[in-house]
Amino acid sequence: MAEDAILGYLEKNDHISDSGEFAAERRIDHNEIVNVIKSLHGFKYVDAQDIKREMWVLTDEGNAYTATGSPEVQLFLAIPPEGIPKEELQKKLDPSVFKIGCAQAAKNKWVEMGKQLVTRKIQHVDDKVKDLLLRIQEGQAINQDDIKALKARKLIVPQTWKGYSVKKGPNYAPKRKKVATDLTRENLQRGDWKEIEFKEYNFTAKGLPTEGGHLHPLLKVRQQLKDIFRQMGFEEMPTNNYVESSFWNFDVLFQPQQHPARDSHDTFFLQAPSTTKELPEDYVQRVKQIHESGGYQSRGYGYDWKREEADKNLLRTHTTAVSSRMLYLLAQKPFAPKKYYSIDRVFRNEAVDRTHLAEFHQIEGLVCDRGLTLGDLLGVLHEFFARLGMSKLRFKPAYNPYTEPSMEIFSYHEGFGKWVEVGNSGMFRPEMLLPMGLPEDVRVIAWGLSLERPTMILYGIDNIRDLFGHKVDLGLIKRNPICRLGL
Repeated sequence: MAEDAILGYLEKNDHISDSGEFAAERRIDHNEIVNVIKSLHGFKYVDAQDIKREMWVLTDEGNAYTATGSPEVQLFLAIPPEGIPKEELQKKLDPSVFKIGCAQAAKNKWVEMGKQLVTRKIQHVDDKVKDLLLRIQEGQAINQDDIKALKARKLIVPQTWKGYSVKKGPNYAPKRKKVATDLTRENLQRGDWKEIEFKEYNFTAKGLPTEGGHLHPLLKVRQQLKDIFRQMGFEEMPTNNYVESSFWNFDVLFQPQQHPARDSHDTFFLQAPSTTKELPEDYVQRVKQIHESGGYQSRGYGYDWKREEADKNLLRTHTTAVSSRMLYLLAQKPFAPKKYYSIDRVFRNEAVDRTHLAEFHQIEGLVCDRGLTLGDLLGVLHEFFARLGMSKLRFKPAYNPYTEPSMEIFSYHEGFGKWVEVGNSGMFRPEMLLPMGLPEDVRVIAWGLSLERPTMILYGIDNIRDLFGHKVDLGLIKRNPICRLGL
């Protein structure tokens, strides 16, 4: 209908000056007219030029007043000639109408707000606001002072009207020709392909975007961290065992069996298989001894160490369990210095919130060599974090059962404008290293941090559940940029 109206009109006339007026005269929806004009313009049946007009339209509040009247008039009409107590007047009107009506009626000097009664100061009023709103609704012009007053009360808002002026195009015809998009077998057999008009190919049009795989932000940052470790000469540790025994996860690290971290409310213990059956017995005895009575100038913890506690299987709470296995294997051979790192999942029985998950990723690095000192640890940390783009570091003394000295690592975050904790570090205790069989002059420096925290900072994510887990928006994975971590 709209297409026939446009093409038919142009057959007898030179142009359509205003699509809005054209639509109104023929009682056709303007949006339908606009869509047809765009289609005809695309096939060059018509040439179309944009028309833009600024106009005022009523807000929801303004529309409501065209039906019920302005609040000041509603309030005025609710006041009887003899007056009315303010409390009773308030009950007769909507709270918002009463509030606005009181202010506007008093401003217009229509009412007297006495201590006892609200009374009329005049006997008749005209609803100028309603009249102005109706005029705007009908498309009539009003003066600028009235526009400013209605705009200030948020009863009208500006709106840009868009339409077209239209004239015949190079391919104009009173009726649109149906063009073929494909050359079919039937066209060739009948021979009518000679008369068929085919749709032109648009060789500059963009095709559909190609779909492909996208790396998760955690995978991108993990790869960058792996590159940093490799550049510093580190070797990756195997971290494929999520299930670990309490022996390798806790006991080897000189963590007492009464430590709170070993309770079920902090650790996920397995029901089946609930215990391990493969532990190096001679090493187990040395670990038992260091816990119960000490050794190597240590007094131990002085408690009855229980094998059944060490045999319990769990989901590893840190990748240091992997480090302990690697150091034990290193001690079984002639000593050679090593640099190890790992990045993988760990599990904690924690309440889930915007900064904590029960499953997350831990980054760990360690250096094993003769005669290492705290100064070596500080130097390695400055080098490692500088490659992450964190050059301002501070260190705070801390406590860990298996490191002494121990330090928390803080970096100054320019965006937050404050010091932020980024990791933990220390030197493994002799009570951990010497029972393994490592030489007495061998020291191990180590540090760890989560993968999620730097990733959240780099990608501007403030809720860890938006980064990792079942609530992740897949669109985030497609849209996120490549991170270079300050390299």
